[in-house]
Parts: sequence; C-alpha cells; structure tokens
Amino acid sequence: MITVSPDLLRRFDIPGPRYTSYPTADRFVEAFTAADYEQALAQRRTGPAALALPLSLYVHIPFCESLCYYCACNKIITKQHSRAAAYLRYLQREVDLHVAQLGPGQTVSQLHLGGGTPTFLSDDELKELMTMLQRSFELAPGSECSIEIDPRMVDGVRLAALAELGFNRISLGVQDFDPEVQKAVHRIQPADRVFRLMEQARAIGFDSVNVDLIYGLPRQTPESFARTLAQVQQLRPDRIALYAYAHLPERFKPQRRIVSAELPGAAVKVVMLSQSLSAFLSAGYTYVGMDHFALPNDALAVAKRQGRLHRNFQGYNTQPDYDLIGLGISAIGCIGATYSQNAKTMGEYCDHLDQGRLPVARGLALSRDDLARQAVIMALMCQGQVLFESIELAWLLDFRRYFATELEQLRKLAEAGLVLLDEAGIQVTASGWFFVRAVAMVFDRYLQADRDRAKFSRII
Repeated sequence: MITVSPDLLRRFDIPGPRYTSYPTADRFVEAFTAADYEQALAQRRTGPAALALPLSLYVHIPFCESLCYYCACNKIITKQHSRAAAYLRYLQREVDLHVAQLGPGQTVSQLHLGGGTPTFLSDDELKELMTMLQRSFELAPGSECSIEIDPRMVDGVRLAALAELGFNRISLGVQDFDPEVQKAVHRIQPADRVFRLMEQARAIGFDSVNVDLIYGLPRQTPESFARTLAQVQQLRPDRIALYAYAHLPERFKPQRRIVSAELPGAAVKVVMLSQSLSAFLSAGYTYVGMDHFALPNDALAVAKRQGRLHRNFQGYNTQPDYDLIGLGISAIGCIGATYSQNAKTMGEYCDHLDQGRLPVARGLALSRDDLARQAVIMALMCQGQVLFESIELAWLLDFRRYFATELEQLRKLAEAGLVLLDEAGIQVTASGWFFVRAVAMVFDRYLQADRDRAKFSRII
C-alpha cells in the first residue's frame, strides 16, 4: 500500500483543476462567439484534417428523474419524459447546422452520450437520436460508442436494445454500495441490481463495462469503503473510474443538502484512496492514471502500456486528440486550436437555435503558449513524464529556458519526492501520482497568475 505522509498531505492537498483540458473551462470567455466557432469549422472543412482525421462526438442529455446530492453536472430534474422529444428536435437543428458548416458524411470514430442521465430517453428516443447522428455523420468501423447508465433505470432488455443500437461500451454509475452512504446522497441503489446488470452486460458482449466510484462522500469510512471495494473486485468491471468528491456547495446548489459534518476529512480520504490503489492493483488492474483503472487486456490499459493514452473532457481515453463536436446544452467542443461551450440553460440553448445560430455561449482560441503548455500538462497527466526533447522539437523552443521558472518550482516537488528531474525530462514518482494535479499546476500560466483557487476541487 502506497502511503502519503501527513506533511505531504498538508502541503499539497490544495485546490486545483482536473485538467480534462488546458486551458481549463473556467478560462473560456464570452468574447468567443458562434462566429468564431463557425470559422474554426470552416477551417477544418477546407484543411487537411477534414480528409485525414475523424471526429469525436459528445451528446449531453441533461435530464434526471431524481437528484443526487453530490452531483456537479449540468442537469434538469424532471419526471416529465415528454420533455425529451422536444430536446431531440433541437439537437436535430444543432446537428443540421454542423452539417451545413462541415458537409455531410464526416467520419466519426468516437461517440459518447453523457448527462444527466442518457437512459432517461426511451429506447425509441435513443434510436431516433442514433438514426439522426448516423444520417448526418459516418460512423467508422470499430468506432467506440459509449453511454452512461443509471442502473436504477435499466434492465437486461434495455441493455440488449443499447447493444442493438450500436453501443459497445457502457458506464454504470455506482459511486458506493453502502446503504447509509446512499441515503446520505439520495441515491438508493441495491448492489444485487448492479451485479445482475453486469452479468447481463457480459452475456450481451459489450467491449468494455466501466464502473464509477466516488470516495469522500458523507458517512463513508475506510471500513465501509473497504466493503464497497471488495464488492467491486467481485464485480470485476473492465474499467473503474474512481473520483474524489469535490464539495463546493457555494457553486453547486444540490450539494447544500449534504451535511458537511458527515464528510470524511482529507486524511481519511487519503486512506480510502490508498485502499483503492492497493485493492485494484492486487486484483490485477492497471493503474491507468489519476482516476482510472483497467484490466490488462482492456484498450485503456493497452494504450497506457504503448504510450498512446489521451485525456479529454470525458477523462482518460484511447483516441488521439481528434476534433470534438459537443452537442446539447453546456456541451464542450474542441475544433483545431479552439474550445467552445454551448449555452448552459435550456432557454438560452433553444433561443440560439430558434434564430438559426449555433448555441455557442463562450470559448477560447488557444495561443502558441497555450498549446505548448497543453502538451506538457497532458504528458504529465497521461504518461507521468515529460521528455524535454519531444516538446522542443514539436514547439521549436528551448525547454529549460522557456520553462525556467516552472523548473525551479518543480525542484520543491522533487525535494518532496513527487517528481524526478534529470537532463532528459520530468518523471512523476509513485507517490507523486497522488498529487499529479499539483505537478501539472506548475505549468498552468493562468493559474499561477490567479489567486482565486477556491473555485476548484481539492486534490485529495
């Protein structure tokens, strides 16, 4: 079991970004408009990427039937399933506007449905959505098609329907099996239902099944979480996503219903994280990165071994940094050297589309400095190392000179045992993985100039 000293915990358990992108989404500006996004799409259409590189698609389905108190996602709580039909009509308008910019038949190699709860849609509505996407884009053979699933809303029949629609990867939201923790976060979900779904998913033959867990939830203890870990080991999913709960009630209203006094402290969270590492590594899982574990034959673990791991707004993945189109409210896209985000409310999203405009509310055009730092941060987050020469050749800079200030800051992390520095590059140590976000933060130019870090979750 990897241990972290109390001194390291005190020094480096600080607020910081998760780096699903760099620059991070909080740096997006409203000065970036739909016109800027259309220009990026036009450049893709006329540039070499249109022929050589496929697209990734993300579709945000915001609806949930009930509220989970820990949730920080953009969602709409409703039991009125009729709202989904109207939303699909607006998604069709957004897809049509993209096709008008890019041309029909753009190849897609990765599709992900997130939320909210994508399985809030009925089977017929999901079929309508997939037909819409397949009519407008060309899904490449062997494409990764994944969907997030609420086990409370899905049975074996629905799993079979999802497979028939083309989904080959599913993610089950578990979070914690302990009944007391489930009560505290308003998500009652019997373990036997999840086990039955896993058995049915294996029988159907999905390429990969992921399970989401969260540590740091109210009423969790090392003892209770150990029981959850044992059940997950028995469940044996292909992938495990293990997230630290970020308690930010000032930003996320549902979290105000959580009793702060019932939250485990930072030291206890470190114990639970260490327990998780020990449990999953001893069970034969590969530690892919900050949040993710995978069985050795899973595509994510293979990509880790081969140095092909990537990270985007869905976390770690196997796909190269293809252009990403985000569809639906609050969805984030990445086209060329730009980020864009759709309007965050249903009213604003629909207003844009009613006026025949793409619903972009903000975004960012990346500078050369942004792109160079992005390469360094993603190398740290994905490979746990940065080779100076690779950055120098890609960005035509002298690493030691360009990042002189950052390297000086890293020496403090090296003295703490989090990184190793030599003439060739930077290597994150085994204990440094607990604080890899702190290592990446050194290269975040925006964060170094910003004293207001309380808006981010804490590293542990």
